[in-house]
Amino acid sequence: MDVAVILMPSETSLTQSNPLILDSLPDLSPPNGGGCPRRARLQIDLMLLAIEALYLGGAEEMLAVSKDLELESIIKNRVALWLMRNTNPLRRYTQRRSLTIVEAKALVAIACNMARKLTATIRQLLLDSQQLRSRNIPLNQNLPLAEYLERFRAHFRSRMNPKRSLVAAYDSDDKLNELALNLLSNLLFCTGTAGMQRFWVSLFDGEVE
Repeated sequence: MDVAVILMPSETSLTQSNPLILDSLPDLSPPNGGGCPRRARLQIDLMLLAIEALYLGGAEEMLAVSKDLELESIIKNRVALWLMRNTNPLRRYTQRRSLTIVEAKALVAIACNMARKLTATIRQLLLDSQQLRSRNIPLNQNLPLAEYLERFRAHFRSRMNPKRSLVAAYDSDDKLNELALNLLSNLLFCTGTAGMQRFWVSLFDGEVE
């Protein structure tokens, strides 16, 4: 008995011009369909925020990496990048539209590519923070670490909506420092073998069946 099997094309395969780097990320979406889930949009933007705190001129570097990865058909310019990141519901100027799966993949590819370039820096900052804490020394006693934490706090406070309860919960330097360090750990997670794929799948934990 012959059985006909129909393979439905994935979102990325529907458009031939989609960059090859995105083909390594599976097409995941929540059961109700639509775009990228809320938690994923939030997490992707926070990861990029941490990268900006590590990388002076981070936004421009993101566009440069986008070009290197041939993602220009998705992220055409600085405004397009800004609009995508403002799908984070915690942003001051959050966009009502969702982030498409292809757009989310592009942002993840950029974040993981930049994280790999910063692997040594990320490892050192995490090591320094652990050593300082073990000795009960304030984190601001380490200049590189203090600079990263200060930039992260400034970025978070200037870009997130203080009226959101989750933002309001980070009402002290200590809480924001903890968030900044957790994001460093997440970035380090992205730098390992298949780090981009593992990070991408982690964004949908509990969101897909």
